[in-house]
Amino acid sequence: MIVAAAGCLALAWWQWTRFESTSGSFQNLGYALQWPLFAGFCVYAYFKFVRYEDAPPEPRPQHMVTEIPAGLLPERPRAATPTDADPALSEYNAYLAELAKADGDDRTTGNGT
Repeated sequence: MIVAAAGCLALAWWQWTRFESTSGSFQNLGYALQWPLFAGFCVYAYFKFVRYEDAPPEPRPQHMVTEIPAGLLPERPRAATPTDADPALSEYNAYLAELAKADGDDRTTGNGT
């Protein structure tokens, strides 16, 4: 944790010196202000892990089955069921059947191209 925090602070110092140089920009200033936040996060995470080791959460019993509550996951889509109630679909299918029949008749008589 000390190495990580010190590295972040060193990078902050480096970005600050880049900002103060003649080729520096406000982007360097932003990074110079951002790196100390990363160092603070390293310190925060370390103490969080230390506290977690001192008082870990109670383990769940392995023999108990845990279930997902109903309605938590989305429903799976279901396949559409074909219906004969659509007159346009019935008419189109009849048209295709006539074309297939005519195509079969042309092949048997030798008139197909």
